[in-house]
Amino acid sequence: MTVPRGHVEALRDGTEVKLGVFLSNTKTRRAKLTTDKLTTLAELGLKWAKA
Repeated sequence: MTVPRGHVEALRDGTEVKLGVFLSNTKTRRAKLTTDKLTTLAELGLKWAKA
């Protein structure tokens, strides 16, 4: 899954989430993530999160 850094996701309740920034920052800090968090991200389809 490739998401541009500037991507903003609009939720049903009208809230906007800066998904691109979140994913970019999370990938940069992946060495500090717990195994549980990496597993969850991998299950969501993020190949770089596979432990």
